[in-house]
Amino acid sequence: VQEAYHGPGHIRLDKRGVIIMLNGGNLLLLLLLVAGASCGAPRTFSVDYQKDCFRKDGEPFRFISGSIHYTRIPRVYWKDRLLKMYMAGLNAIQTYIPWNYHEESRGQYSFSGERDLLHFLQLAQDVGLLVILRPGPYICAEWEMGGLPAWLLNKKNIVLRSSDKDYLSAVDEWMGKLLPMIKPFLYENGGPIITVQVENEYGSYFTCDYNYMRHLTQLFRSHLGEQVVLFTTDGGSVGFLKCGSIQGLYATVDFGPGSNVTAAFEAQRHAEPHGPLVNSEFYTGWLDHWGSRHSVVNTNAVIKCLNEMLLKGANVNMYMFIGGTNFGYWNGANEPYSPQPTSYDYDAPLTEAGDLTDKYFAIQNVIKMFRKIPEGPIPPTTPKFSYGTVTLQKLETVSEALEKLSYSGPVKSIYPLTFTDLNQALGYVLYRTILPFNCSTPTPLSSPLNGVHDRAYVSVDGVAAGILERFKSITMNVTGKAGSQVDVLVENMGRINYGRGINDYKGLVSNMTLGAKVLTDWTMYSLSIDQAVSQGLLGKSMSSNPPQPPKLSLPTFYGGSFVIPDGIPDLPQDSYIKLTKWTKGQIWINGFNLGRYWPARGPQLTLFVPSSILSTAVPNNITVLELEAAPCSDGPCTVEFTRTPIINATLPHSLKPTSRLFSKEDLL
Repeated sequence: VQEAYHGPGHIRLDKRGVIIMLNGGNLLLLLLLVAGASCGAPRTFSVDYQKDCFRKDGEPFRFISGSIHYTRIPRVYWKDRLLKMYMAGLNAIQTYIPWNYHEESRGQYSFSGERDLLHFLQLAQDVGLLVILRPGPYICAEWEMGGLPAWLLNKKNIVLRSSDKDYLSAVDEWMGKLLPMIKPFLYENGGPIITVQVENEYGSYFTCDYNYMRHLTQLFRSHLGEQVVLFTTDGGSVGFLKCGSIQGLYATVDFGPGSNVTAAFEAQRHAEPHGPLVNSEFYTGWLDHWGSRHSVVNTNAVIKCLNEMLLKGANVNMYMFIGGTNFGYWNGANEPYSPQPTSYDYDAPLTEAGDLTDKYFAIQNVIKMFRKIPEGPIPPTTPKFSYGTVTLQKLETVSEALEKLSYSGPVKSIYPLTFTDLNQALGYVLYRTILPFNCSTPTPLSSPLNGVHDRAYVSVDGVAAGILERFKSITMNVTGKAGSQVDVLVENMGRINYGRGINDYKGLVSNMTLGAKVLTDWTMYSLSIDQAVSQGLLGKSMSSNPPQPPKLSLPTFYGGSFVIPDGIPDLPQDSYIKLTKWTKGQIWINGFNLGRYWPARGPQLTLFVPSSILSTAVPNNITVLELEAAPCSDGPCTVEFTRTPIINATLPHSLKPTSRLFSKEDLL
């Protein structure tokens, strides 16, 4: 104000910027300046039920948004992906906040580094994008347990997503930590967040607990205030909205190409007779499962449906605009038990690695017809580099490295304990017992109640004996003498993220039998493999293992390294690692857990390697845990770095495709 005012006299402002003294000068000019941009008009975002639209700062507003999950993209690439979304013509993004990613152990929160949510929100605002926030507590998202932390299962009979007092207590604590952090980022407070979701697709869950929804509504209001627009999302039919919507939360729907747009929005009108039309999840692609073909969604179908919705004046969020990667152990699973692969490419407009696609430009062309898009160059597709073939040497087996892998030491119990009982959420646990009698002829080792969650690698006296897998293989035959050591390495392949099965306990969740006898006297080892790998504790095997069956070997580590010259400009660059003829396992580079590989089942054959985990200063270390059979009986194994991803390999044993690609009903 002082810079704009040139008349005689003096101006004094109080701490709020309000004029408290004025002598002479152009009072009218000054008042106009104060009422306008100089002091800042209140920022508002609201629902206009009379004009059936959103209002931003009093003006009609429509968002054209895209989903991006900061948890699936390396932090160094957050800005690159956001800029590409902005340049496509989007004016908003939508993101989930996975509770279990930020509170892996109860009361221990992580919001730094790759988990720096507030930095991501600030980047979105800096780029020029508004934010539609979906903080849970449940998110689905094809993410481990739908974002709920596994420690909730410490109460055996807990009813998740309900008024269960233990569940609500944990939710209240978490939201008491999270929501005050995001409050300064609300639009009314100068931030980018225009709407906040309360629960997610609740109409698809069996509990249908309105008291729970009321509790969440009051909880969010108590932390975020009365002004922010709170909303729900449900499938585009009245049946889903019956239990998913509640007074006080604006009801939106989700559906994809091929759906009846008019019918879906009529379902929303059943819950919201007036207000803006909103598709909170318009599916640009679809999710994958191990053993199924990679989902590919026709671009023409996407743009035709997008155009139809925008012509109706609808607000649209494209799920996903970029999918990213399920690094580590964070993938989820659907029922009947089908885990998702490491790649979350989703056939989205931006690939897993953020590459521009024909679908990206086709969507941009549709958006151009409805709003002015930014001018200027689009950030290019990041270059990829083939680092060539790397030789790996055989290291220790899991059993040989047990003392290095199990920091907490053995736990003994008459009957097997679950991962939750052992205070472990992810990864692997080794269960050990003995054969109680001679098995001179093949004797069935069984999990009669389908209690292997999710896949078990069984050995007897150090010889691989077979594999048990949830819903696929619950019995195998073993031989051995009484007293022989039985090792059962159990892998959590991802907790169910959608439907009533999200109470997904891992490990041996029921007894195992040998013949007709229940096996007892178990010793269990929680494995901290990530810590052991990052600390470089694994070495070469010092023992000679017994001969292994030709098609199955003990779970074994392999290691190697490669050098990226520091004299070559622009290196390191992104890459993909291909594990040709390897079977199934986990891979780390420089201690970073890239995720699971399973070329034997597919469709994914390569894993994305972001440049941020590579180094030109020191050799890059590769560690592979092969669970079944490496492609080498004697001598070294190899892995190959390539420029080209392979996530859509044809599978001779592919599962049948779903009948309706774009309906969440297919996942129930």
